[in-house]
Amino acid sequence: MKISDNYSLLAHNTFKMQVSCRRFIELERPEEIVSLAAQHIFEQPFYILGGGSNVLFTRDYEGVILHPVFKGIELIKEDEQTITLRVAAGTEWESLIEYCVENQYYGLENLTGIPGLVGSAPVQNIGAYGMEVKDSILTVEGYLLPSVEPICYSAEDCRFGYRSSLFKTELKGRCFITYVYFKLSKEPHFNLTYKALSEELARQQVKPTLENIVRCVRSVRDSKLPDITQIGCAGSFFQNPIVSEEQFEQLHQQCSDLISYPAANGVKLAAGQLIDKAGWKGHREGDAGIYPKQALVVVNYGQAHPEEICQLYEKVISDVYNKFKVLLRPEVNII
Repeated sequence: MKISDNYSLLAHNTFKMQVSCRRFIELERPEEIVSLAAQHIFEQPFYILGGGSNVLFTRDYEGVILHPVFKGIELIKEDEQTITLRVAAGTEWESLIEYCVENQYYGLENLTGIPGLVGSAPVQNIGAYGMEVKDSILTVEGYLLPSVEPICYSAEDCRFGYRSSLFKTELKGRCFITYVYFKLSKEPHFNLTYKALSEELARQQVKPTLENIVRCVRSVRDSKLPDITQIGCAGSFFQNPIVSEEQFEQLHQQCSDLISYPAANGVKLAAGQLIDKAGWKGHREGDAGIYPKQALVVVNYGQAHPEEICQLYEKVISDVYNKFKVLLRPEVNII
């Protein structure tokens, strides 16, 4: 492992916040987490940081950052129709997508372009374009902190929900994930339920293949989301809210073009549309802003301070609630 003190986190958060941590530990092997327990590391504040693409640091972190850098994709089981992959937590998510395309494994292609590491995927239950990672996860391995007790959770154990999981709720910040097991199909099948994706396939006049799906998803993402190498952001900043059927009917009378999706416990609304209708799309205060092409995205145009980002997103939440009585919640982790 590699240990650094008073370490800048600028390269480890896509919001490009100029913050640092007291100690930064890169773990090169999963079992190194056990030796850290013996050193009493977990008796002080600690945070597990993957690719830093779903976090907003509001200040310097006065504790220890744990960052997995161990990588690897291993095929451990195969039959005529499916394969099971064991993927190390420090593997770049996009490397897994490229591996699946190269080997013609189906089930994750709509999730291309999502920044971050594989170990973070089950925490957030990442999803995009009609697909969620929970539908391909078999098991999640790791250690429960601070006891460093080995854990192995089935997909059912993980209690996946919309942008949520056991790792984001009851066990938030307490699970150091080491490996994620994915069960994928060797036979072609695609999820084309998302309108923008099917329209992009038609626009490019191509048939659904793994390569074409990945290319079209990337094209749709690029048309709506900023390049994180150029503009600081954490992707979609707000969750799409879920309201009751009764509240949806009231809102539909107020806005006849309201975008909605069925949800298990009500109706899911498009947070971006609500923010747009409230007049915030493209709004900018100094270097903090709402992205002009997608109102879900809060951006740092260069030198925005954490408090400026916080003030802006809090204004958006307050104004949307005042106008629609819908409470938006941040999707990113705010530290």
